[in-house]
Amino acid sequence: MIIIISLLLLGSLLPNLSFTASVKVRIVNGSEARPHSRPYMVSVQKNRRHVCGGFLISDQFVLTAAHCRDDTEILTVVAGVHDLSSSSENHVRIGVSTYNKPPEYDPDPKKPKIADLMILKLNKKVKLNNKIKTIPIPMTPVEIRVDTDCSVAGWGFVTNSGPSSQTLREANVKIIKNTDCAARWDWVYEASQMMCVYGRGGSCDGDSGGPLVCDNTAVGVTAFVSFKSCNDPNLPNVYTKISAFLPWIQSILRTK
Repeated sequence: MIIIISLLLLGSLLPNLSFTASVKVRIVNGSEARPHSRPYMVSVQKNRRHVCGGFLISDQFVLTAAHCRDDTEILTVVAGVHDLSSSSENHVRIGVSTYNKPPEYDPDPKKPKIADLMILKLNKKVKLNNKIKTIPIPMTPVEIRVDTDCSVAGWGFVTNSGPSSQTLREANVKIIKNTDCAARWDWVYEASQMMCVYGRGGSCDGDSGGPLVCDNTAVGVTAFVSFKSCNDPNLPNVYTKISAFLPWIQSILRTK
């Protein structure tokens, strides 16, 4: 799941904005994904309850959002799962050995969520198969063209007020011009490290940390949405741009 938290400072300046923080942002106006058609997806859990999405970028590292974990929380990762309520999917639960956030990330709820990424190093390598696979990320800095067809997925709310989905859901989206995103979100939007999308469906309460996928590559991580509506056309869903953090990501992956 993913919790949308209103920022006190933003509340006084931009009353209808909120960051998706802690553990919520889910797919609204989407459809159920074909089981295991997105084998890179994982459920990031606390006390065996889904709190965020995430995705495998190697057999031992998961990329998700920094706001999905308070510094004292212990998380586990469930891979190879489609239906969170099923006990017959032979999914794999793995512990986390290290939690890595960019040094510039600041959890202060009064500030924009810049550098909202977290890499989880798993206790052991996961065995890859037809239900558990990695997804590539950009190898060099890249700008995705406006109106590029992309998709998002997660186990979050199916409407703005719930309920959440036990099965993985997905939605098709398109990239919005970066200057338009910046104009709509004002100073909370950092164009050098964020991107946003539009579509009939999108991320909502519970989908934080899940990937924005374009051309079979994870290019973004679900970050925040409008407090008023999870799929607000005036305040489109925002994703942290993975390619803006490649040196940091590569430094963490070298700790194998």
